[in-house]
Parts: sequence; structure tokens; C-alpha cells
Amino acid sequence: MGNSNFVDYVKMFCRSGRGGAGSTHFHRSRSNPKGGPDGGDGGRGGHIIVRGNKQLWTLLHLKYTKHVKAERGGDGSRQLSTGAYGKDVILEVPLGTVARDVDSGEMEFEITLDGQEKILVAGGRGGLGNDHFKSSTNQAPKYAQPGEDGQEVWKILELKLLADVGLVGFPNAGKSTLLSVVSAAKPEIADYPFTTLKPNLGIVGYRDYKSFIMADIPGIIEGAHEGKGLGLRFLRHIERNSILLFLVPADSNDIRNEYRILLNELKQYNPELIDKSKILAISKSDLLDQELIREIENDLPAVPHVFISSVAQIGLQKLKDMIWRELNPDGI
Repeated sequence: MGNSNFVDYVKMFCRSGRGGAGSTHFHRSRSNPKGGPDGGDGGRGGHIIVRGNKQLWTLLHLKYTKHVKAERGGDGSRQLSTGAYGKDVILEVPLGTVARDVDSGEMEFEITLDGQEKILVAGGRGGLGNDHFKSSTNQAPKYAQPGEDGQEVWKILELKLLADVGLVGFPNAGKSTLLSVVSAAKPEIADYPFTTLKPNLGIVGYRDYKSFIMADIPGIIEGAHEGKGLGLRFLRHIERNSILLFLVPADSNDIRNEYRILLNELKQYNPELIDKSKILAISKSDLLDQELIREIENDLPAVPHVFISSVAQIGLQKLKDMIWRELNPDGI
């Protein structure tokens, strides 16, 4: 997925529709020139609704939608006729989209199913017609309720990528290179930190025409859970991955400690991430001989591991086999 087409964050001003006014109409006919109140209720103002669409992978189509406005509800009329509902605005979003309030930052809901709908901003209620206010002491009320105002609020839509495998590692760990080798994805690759400024998705082919989805998440640094580096903006993408694939380069000063820091950043951001399946891949392993590999293995954390080199095509099939077994523990 090209970076230019991937948008995972949009902020928009939303205005739901005002409710229609209730009617103050009275029934009049030749046989009943002084009939009672028959004013109908006003119609509800239009909602702004978010709907899941499994065909979408990005919020690109909403990137330039800065203002969203729903229609006003229709006014009530004679013969207890209720006004028409204001037309709703439907925003189609990828699965994994989260809605947040700008002021509080609180998550309001997450869209996880195709066709699932949630009201982002509710329209105003229609006013009651004068028929509702008649009584034994007031049989001809000449008033009705106005429609309720719509809401005017800023909302944020954020996307959490849905992938089988999420790549976790410091900048320059080799995540983009790995994704480019095992899939058809073409992430930007260079020898400087934060080359990856947006997540990339790749479909990894496996034996017998099987496949799984791998996501390259922008590099984490120590303190990312506090917003340092690229921070919180990209940690959310890891939440929906089935497996976390940690990449630590073979030339790291301390592989165990680097893995510990990465794990701690995820834990501080969301403790539930620690419960996900984890694999440790030692990248750039073409720099090692067998003696160094044995020495490094003696000091690795207690997690399934594999030595790989994307450039030299070392250990990649073993890595894919490990991932597939984790994704399909029943051997499917």
C-alpha cells in the first residue's frame, strides 16, 4: 500500500440536523368548523452515521472532508402528520476505525464489522405538535414545540490496521526491508531513522497458495507510549494484530535489552498487548557466523526466535513457517 494513499487520521467538524417544528394546526371542515388541535410532530434532524465497509483500507476518501452537515427535519403539519426525517449522512470507513471526541480525547466507539453502523452525531429531536398539549382545561392549545437544535462538534476518526502480523522494532531494524522481500509491498527504504512515516500493508504468500497480511508499523523508540518520536499515533495499529513480530538487528549492542524496551513500550501503551503471540527475529544475520549465533542464542529472552537476513534471503521460510503455525495452531 503506497504511503501517498494511506490516511489513518481525519479530523472533521460535524453538524447534525435540527429537528423540525411541531405544528399548531386545528382541524377545520364544513361539518366541524371549530375542530380540535391536529398539529403533527416535527421530524427528527439528520444523524451523522459511521458505517463499516470491509472493502476500504484507508480513510483517504475522507481526507478533505472537513465539514459534514446533515439535513434539517421537516415541520409537522395538519391531520397529525409528522414531518419528514432529515436525511442522514453516512460516512463509510474501514474496519478498525475508532471515533473520538476532540475535546476529551475519549474513544466513543470502534467499527469492527462490515455494515456495522454507529451514530457519530445525533440529529435534534422534532418538536411536539399542539395535539400533545390539549387537556380538559385547555382544549385548544395554540402552541407547539420548536425542533431541537442539532449538535455542532469536532470529531476524530482514527484507523487501527487489521493485519495478521505486526512488525515491531526500533528505526532501522529492517522492518521495511523484510516486508518488501516477503510481499509485493514497496515501502520506502533508507539508512536513516523514521524512513517509514506511515504504516504499510503487505500480503505474504505462503505454501500452497495460502497467505497472511503483515503490517510494517513506523519505528518505536523508548518513550513512544508517552508520545515521543512518532509515538501514540502508530502504536494503535499494533492493537489489532494477531502476532507481534519483534525485529532486532544482529549488530545491536544488547538484543535482550532492546527486546525488553520494545515490550515495555507496548505494555505501557496497552497491557493487553503483552498477551498476544510473539516471535523474535534477529535481522541482518548474514553478519554472523555459527559461533556468534550460538553465543547470541544463550542470551535471548524466552520467546520463539529465528535468525534472518532479508537481503541474503536467510531464514525467511523458517520465519513464515513459525508465523503460520502461530496463526493456525490447529494445523488448518
